[in-house]
Order: sequence, then structure tokens, then C-alpha cells
Amino acid sequence: MKRESFQSRLGFLLVSAGCAVGIGNVWKFPYVAGQNGGGVFVLFYLLFLLIMGVPVLTMELAVGRASRKSAVLGYQALEPAGSKWHWHGWFCIAGCYLLMMYYTTVSGWMLGYFYKFASGQFVGLEGAQVSEQFGVLLASPVEMAGWMFLTVMLGFLVCSFGLQKGLERITKVMMLGLLGLIVVLAVHSLLLPGAAEGVGFYLLPDLARAREIGLGTVITAAMNQAFFTLSLGIAAMEIFGSYMSKQHTLASEAVRICGLDTFVALMAGLIIFPACFSFNVQPDAGPSLIFITLPQIFVNMAGGRLWGALFFLFMTFASFSTVIAVFENLLASAQDNFGWSRGKAVIVNCVFILLASLPCVLGYNLWSDLHLIGNRDVLDSEDFLVSNLLLPLGSLVYLLFCVSKWGWGFDKYQEEANTGEGIKISRRYKFYLQFLLPVLILVILVQGLI
Repeated sequence: MKRESFQSRLGFLLVSAGCAVGIGNVWKFPYVAGQNGGGVFVLFYLLFLLIMGVPVLTMELAVGRASRKSAVLGYQALEPAGSKWHWHGWFCIAGCYLLMMYYTTVSGWMLGYFYKFASGQFVGLEGAQVSEQFGVLLASPVEMAGWMFLTVMLGFLVCSFGLQKGLERITKVMMLGLLGLIVVLAVHSLLLPGAAEGVGFYLLPDLARAREIGLGTVITAAMNQAFFTLSLGIAAMEIFGSYMSKQHTLASEAVRICGLDTFVALMAGLIIFPACFSFNVQPDAGPSLIFITLPQIFVNMAGGRLWGALFFLFMTFASFSTVIAVFENLLASAQDNFGWSRGKAVIVNCVFILLASLPCVLGYNLWSDLHLIGNRDVLDSEDFLVSNLLLPLGSLVYLLFCVSKWGWGFDKYQEEANTGEGIKISRRYKFYLQFLLPVLILVILVQGLI
């Protein structure tokens, strides 16, 4: 069976960026930036994205493009005879399933809030009543399961049409819509009274504020955010490498994907911080920022119903683009490893994800007493396994596979990465990639586990 490929380079870039642009950018980035003092954090974030995110992304794409296969078979095609690197491929697939077991629920929240704003359910509510809406949603297993179910069904419906007619076509529309929405929302926020103070807090580096929080804390937070923003380590990106052309070097494409990803993250902050300062709301409100703090701001804003609906439509696009990208990986893995047709892979995976996502839904209501890893609830336990264990460990495996003599090896990785037009990876970086970058990733892994 001939492997599909992207119809256009734009399609590849938007789908890959769509996979990277997720809730981590538009939800986590602004509140982590808020908690870590704004501007200095943003500078360190950009630095770590360049020295950690871009190299590991090129490696994951290289394994995909050189092998033209999904995770397990990709490793098998490139690994030295008799070695066991492909075992990591199975952990990658497990990581993608685990990610979708809670991500579909959070994506459902975004969809639910878009519907609530668009249908006018927030009109006429006062501050405390607005805050309570999120608690009401979490307490209802039927409503939560309904939005999750809709997200999963729509996601697999899109993927059932194949790479070009399904994933690429829909993601192009969604990502262009997302980029348009984010500009409109940011301009609107910047025109609010008192917005300049919010922009200053967000983008002007203030060393005094960073020292107050602790420079080490700020640097660590920036390193973590830069690392996790690209969803590296569980082959979510590798699969798109297997579909891409050899016309452009991998460093060029990685820089473009990181650029799009960062643009969305930075613009999300330009929507949120000016609005927070305009309405005297704490910008470091943490995870509750999106579902409790911001709806209060929208309700008090002129035309708030429209702005709230547009904001949560943007959030829905950001999360759903990741959902369908990871679904594509699961389908490709099932087709590659078990020889299934796409139709069979869609049905089996759809049923499995629907059932596997239920514990996360029920963890907020019927199973709210259930606490797992380190006394975390279901969602946080699943997220802990993916974010703190599988992503950094997986990235380390990809890195060692591409640069060590026991794996694919630096020379073959470099040759693949440098095929095509664009930025080349020089041999000068070999020492950094072999010895320094693994240490940085180990630091993230150990910190995450502690």
C-alpha cells in the first residue's frame, strides 16, 4: 500500500504546528508566564525553544522521513540489527493513547464553553454565578461525557477521510481560522482601557520581579514550557515526518513549526494580559484563568457574548487540531503494525478512546474521591505520566538514537536532516547534541519526577 503524503508544504506546516499548538500554548503559557513575572520568562522561553525544542523536533521528523513509517516500524527500519530501540515505539503509542484519555475531555470543555457563550447562557450572570459555571460543568458526568463524546466522534470522522482529504484539509481551515481569530482578539484586547500596563507586564523584562520570584524558578519554568510546547517524545511529530517531502531541510521546517507555535503562544498572552489588567484581575490566576477568570471579564465587557464565543472558538480550534493530529498517529500505527484498513483502525480506536476517556470525565464527579499518583485526581495523574515521564524520557531516547553510535548515528541523522534546501545542521553542534542536550533533558525529567 502506497504511503500518503501531504498535498502541500503549507499543509505539512499547518498540520505539524496544529499538533504542537494545543492547550499547552494557549492555556498554560499565559498563566505560567503570569506566575513567573512575564517578560524575563518569555526571553528564556524563546532561548530554550531554540536550543532544545528545535534540535529534538528535527530528530523526531528525521526518523519519520527516513523510514516513511510510524513509530515502531520507523525505529525497526533504521536501528542497527539486533538492537531494541523499536521497543520505545510501543511506549510512544501508549503515550498517545494516554494523552488522548484526558485531552479529549479538556477539548470538550473548550467546545462546551464556546456553545455556552454563543447561545447566550452567560448573559445576565453576575461574577460569582459566572465562576460557578465551571463547577456545574465538572459536577455533571452527562454533560462532560457529551462534549468529550462529540470531540472524539468529530476527530475520528475527520481522520476517516485520510491524510489529504481529512486531516490536511480540515486543519488548514482550522489553523487559518485560529490565526485570524487570534489577531482579532489580540487587537480587541490591546484597545481596552489600561491595556498598556498588561502588555508591559507581559513583554518588558523586569529583572527585579524575576529575582523576587527566584531567577532559578523562572529559568526552570521557561525550560519546561519550551520543552513541552512541541509535544515531543511520543512520536506525535514523527508521523508527519513520514508523510513529508525531501524538498526542505528539517531544521528549516522545525524553525517554521516552532515559529508558528510560538506566535500563537505569545498572541494568547496579548489577548489575556491586557484584559486582566483592564479589569483588575490577577494575571497569575493559574489553571483557573481560562474557565473562571476570563469568563468573568467577558461578561463585564461590551459585546462580551461575542468576544467570549470567539475566544472559546479559538481555544476549540487549538485543542482540536492536536486531537486530530494524535488520532492520525494512532490510526497510522494500527495500519502499519497490524495491517488494518483505515476504516477498521478508525472504528476500533474510536471505541477504545471513548471508553478510555470516561475515567477522566468521572474523576470530577462520580469518582471524585479517586486519587492516584501522589494524591492527584485522574486527569492530573494521566497528565503527570505523559508530561513528566513519557515526553522527556521519549525525547531523550530519540536524541540518543539519532546521535549515538549505538543507535542510528549522528552521520545518518545529519544527512537526513540536511537533505533539501534551507538551514543545515553543522558538525560543530555534534558535541552539544551528544553531551550537553541529554543533560538538559535529564534535568527536566528529574525535576518533573521530584
